[in-house]
Amino acid sequence: MYTAHPDRYADLPYRRSGRSGLKLPALSLGLWHNFGPDRPVETQRAILRRAFDLGITHFDLANNYGPPPGAAESALGEALKADFTPYRDELVISTKAGYLMWPGPYGEWGSRKSVLSSLDQSLTRMGLDHVDIFYSHRFDPETPLEETMGALHSAVQQGKALYVGVSNYSAEQTRDAARILGELGTPLLIHQPRYSLLDRRPEDQGLLDTLDELQVGSIVYSPLEQGLLTGRYLDGIPEDSRAASDSPFLKSDALTEDLVGRLRALNEIAGSRGQSLAQMALAWVLRGGRVTSALVGASSVRQLEDSVGAIRNLEFDADDLARIDAIVKN
Repeated sequence: MYTAHPDRYADLPYRRSGRSGLKLPALSLGLWHNFGPDRPVETQRAILRRAFDLGITHFDLANNYGPPPGAAESALGEALKADFTPYRDELVISTKAGYLMWPGPYGEWGSRKSVLSSLDQSLTRMGLDHVDIFYSHRFDPETPLEETMGALHSAVQQGKALYVGVSNYSAEQTRDAARILGELGTPLLIHQPRYSLLDRRPEDQGLLDTLDELQVGSIVYSPLEQGLLTGRYLDGIPEDSRAASDSPFLKSDALTEDLVGRLRALNEIAGSRGQSLAQMALAWVLRGGRVTSALVGASSVRQLEDSVGAIRNLEFDADDLARIDAIVKN
């Protein structure tokens, strides 16, 4: 029987999401890649237990996470039943709808039918009566935004979600979503964009400025750029790595000589800060408190613990930031 560590809230900082009352841990656990039947169940359970013991109270999913789609939610459902039933009210569990989940015209995008059917399926897989955050996973250009946001509002009204968010929406789309939800009486809690020191689009395209203005929280995914910023690729492509498998999320041909040189230079800066490259990359997205939380994936407890080590140094001086920018932007 799992018993959570009594000091689990001692070290990890928690940040308020926008103007809401909800606080999220600075690091949250994403179940995108590593929670499916191709991974040992005990490894998955060990990661979840260790995450909670370290103060990571937020587990982030989507309907199609796995592989195969739905597997991550099913795996979490089993873990919740086995280990976390006494701790449900200490957890923030989120899921999403919008990407392809089942065949036919209702298995993806943002129609009311698709969004609410997906949520019902997700709750069944996880064995829950509600999630804490429910997201529209992507903007649907062919469905009125009022319909998609209305579906999120209905999820809250039905007691199936406590809060709602959007992911992969542009700054303008986010502004419109927040306006519609505000008129319905269900505030937009949070946005989940892709953001890392190698991918500055939320800065460059004005999304972070928009979230600041709207007082909406942010939780960023791929802060380690699908493993590029973990240090695994400083000396080539390991045989068991994501790039070696030609994953659609990280192709081997992305590892150019120029990129590897930049990664090595970034690793030198991390070393001067007393951090691993992954720790510095996570600290960078969390710098200044502008981002509410950073999502980390983990294939092992050791990898998770390394990521959590980032919180020991979240401060950057102007020289460090200038050196990083010179490497990334030039």
